[in-house]
Amino acid sequence: MNAFMKITRWAAIGGQVAFVLGVVAAGNAIAAIPTEGTYDFTSCWSGVANQIEFGKEYTALSYEMTGSTRSNPPGGLFDQNSFRCVGSNASLNGRRSSMLTCETVDPDGDKRLIYFSVQGDQVIRENVTGTGKYEGMVASGTVKMLPPFPTVKPGTFQACNHQTGTYKLK
Repeated sequence: MNAFMKITRWAAIGGQVAFVLGVVAAGNAIAAIPTEGTYDFTSCWSGVANQIEFGKEYTALSYEMTGSTRSNPPGGLFDQNSFRCVGSNASLNGRRSSMLTCETVDPDGDKRLIYFSVQGDQVIRENVTGTGKYEGMVASGTVKMLPPFPTVKPGTFQACNHQTGTYKLK
């Protein structure tokens, strides 16, 4: 084995050890979360959309997206969660509707099912159900969209939001 291969092998092993230690540390940090408190995280995602344009006054679209979250500070509730969502929006002669349902999973494997809807100018977030530490969780808060990213490919989108609020675990 030449020197380059040895260095590459040790770098790969070091990367695997760092990954395992990071997962263990994240799992321990998440396991130590108080049963009630505040949350503060940024959520970013990308996805694909299918749109219907039926003149200027009638549009509808469905979309699917995946993303991840980072808490502020790191190690807080919802840190390093991954999620997938499906949703739809419509504007029918001035009547607007918007809904989104998401499944999240945290580093411990615990999951949440969340429903978002738009009422006026406000995004309403409802925790529908959860597993593990999220079973029976109650949370409320605000969702603020961050400035949009440019579209890299037609039919796709990328975005982030900032969510803050309070929670109470079972």
